Amino acid sequence: FYLLFQGLRQISQRTISTASRRQFENRVPEKQKLFQEDNGIPVHLKGGVMDALLYRVTMGLTVFGKANTKIFMLWCNFQRATV
Repeated sequence: FYLLFQGLRQISQRTISTASRRQFENRVPEKQKLFQEDNGIPVHLKGGVMDALLYRVTMGLTVFGKANTKIFMLWCNFQRATV
């Protein structure tokens, strides 16, 4: 417990710097060019393979959930009443 307290004390005494240690390259113009070009691809798929994979997984889960909901509703509607 004492070592944890010492570690927190050291961290709190350090000066907080807002300057970035590593400069990142500005890639916004590249992305704008990619997403704004008219090539017939929907904007939600222009990001590449990961966008296509995410789209297909989302659509698959949506269809699966909708089918399960309909099956459950049918099952509930056609159950025999136990009175």
